Amino acid sequence: MSSNEKVNQIMDQVRREIAMQNFRELIRQIEDKCFTKCITSPGTSLAEKEQGCLARCSDRYQDAWNVTSNVYMRRAQRQSGL
Repeated sequence: MSSNEKVNQIMDQVRREIAMQNFRELIRQIEDKCFTKCITSPGTSLAEKEQGCLARCSDRYQDAWNVTSNVYMRRAQRQSGL
């Protein structure tokens, strides 16, 4: 394996780890923000209203996250000259 291939392998691993960390952060933020907004009285089960609220909240949060991530990636690519 050439040194160039090793570097590419390492870079791929770093990208995967960053993607996983970003995913974990997204889930953590959705749990924090949506739970606080939608669950008014925690219990052993979720009411239908709470389930709907959580679904809508997480969908909106993921959409916003995706838009923000895409804008960030385009800016980073422009700045790095790619």
